[in-house]
Amino acid sequence: MMRDARRSYGTGSLHVRTDAGGRQTWYGKWWADGRRVQRRLGPKRLQGSRDGLTRAQAEAELRRRIEREQPRPPRPDVTVTVAAERMLRHLEAVGRKPTTLGTYRSIFRTHLEPQLGSVPLDRATPEQVETLMTGMQRDGKAAKTRANALTLLFQIFAFGQRKAWCHDNPCTRVDRPQVEESADIRFLDQDELEALLRMVDPQAKPFGHTDRALLLTAAMTGLRQGELLALRWRDVDWKAGKVRVRQNHVRGHWGTPKSRRGSRSVPLADRVAGELDRHFKQSRYQADDDLVFAHPHSGDVLDHSALVRRYKKVLKAAGVREVRFNDLRHTFGTRMAAAGVPMRTLQEWMGHRDIKTTLIYADYTPSEHESAMVEAAFSQKLPSGTR
Repeated sequence: MMRDARRSYGTGSLHVRTDAGGRQTWYGKWWADGRRVQRRLGPKRLQGSRDGLTRAQAEAELRRRIEREQPRPPRPDVTVTVAAERMLRHLEAVGRKPTTLGTYRSIFRTHLEPQLGSVPLDRATPEQVETLMTGMQRDGKAAKTRANALTLLFQIFAFGQRKAWCHDNPCTRVDRPQVEESADIRFLDQDELEALLRMVDPQAKPFGHTDRALLLTAAMTGLRQGELLALRWRDVDWKAGKVRVRQNHVRGHWGTPKSRRGSRSVPLADRVAGELDRHFKQSRYQADDDLVFAHPHSGDVLDHSALVRRYKKVLKAAGVREVRFNDLRHTFGTRMAAAGVPMRTLQEWMGHRDIKTTLIYADYTPSEHESAMVEAAFSQKLPSGTR
């Protein structure tokens, strides 16, 4: 049951709704932004009671709700750049990783700000966004790069909508670039890995024994570069035969690994254990909290760029085809899959959040029966008359 209390136009209407148990509740209705809004205001006060809302209190609550929920006009002084800066500060405050924020800032400065930075948030149009996407494609930017830029721009406008800086998100009416996921991976076979390691002289100063131990560990544990740079001696569990991955160091920031649980352990092969033991004996930094692959002179984190340059130099000297440093991680993944390690186990070792990522190695998993089935099928004689 519902009764209306008639009011003047534009001030909404007040209702009392009675439920099956006889309890009465005040409701308010009004028009806002072209749509009909209805809100529960509170229980109706019964005669002789102190609980619930009187008509006057319900009127006051209705006016407060109408005022609070009326759409505010957008702020024309908030440009795309201003909105992006405020969104990034918000994400930093709620704990988003510094590396993620660094990626967002780089995408914004490189691809979004030059074209849209000075545009007021409430005046941006889908045509402007489409022009941006077309320009990036014309400049040879990959579909994934364009898709990442559009995703970030969408987030900026969505943040602006939440703050009432704009009513519309123009990105919703722009087609997202189609990104084709490639299953092709590069890795070193055993001969290439041995050739690479032979070209690293462990006696060369100052990085010889550090680089050799690091490259071998990368290829035989599957650790990411940031995880290798953050590895400490207390993380090497000689007794249990494991390397415990607890931290990473990326772009000057310390953080947790990308695995589902934030940390993981990886088996420590005898060859890696022996190499790490020799490296430990030559290192000046042997405390539990010292970095395993510390800079030989300072004990600090190795410089990422310098490490990659040395790695590429060794690849060239070894006559090995050029593969990325991260492909040492793929070397581990493919070898473990070929050895028959279950995909779920490999997912834990690799630190993948999603099993779909691990499945790129599924093609390297051996099968006891597949080859035999194909062999048997082609060894059979076809029935006469069959073409």
